[in-house]
Amino acid sequence: MELKLARTEIDKKPKSIKLNKIEDEISKTDSIIYYFDRDNSHKDLLTLQDHIEGLGKSFYMREVKYGLSDNEYMYEVHIIS
Repeated sequence: MELKLARTEIDKKPKSIKLNKIEDEISKTDSIIYYFDRDNSHKDLLTLQDHIEGLGKSFYMREVKYGLSDNEYMYEVHIIS
């Protein structure tokens, strides 16, 4: 699975991260926060949640609005061991 990280500039395309890279990073630390782009489907993020919780980690996700428009948001994901 591949997910898109939050954009750093509005007119640029979001960078991608693979599931195995996320697993590597969470294995090295007790707590990590990711910001995912709005282009990710909610279903993919729920699949990520199921996978992370299957590894015995806690998963917290919320939608973060950064503007007044309906499409100005990103997903914040906090993974805790």
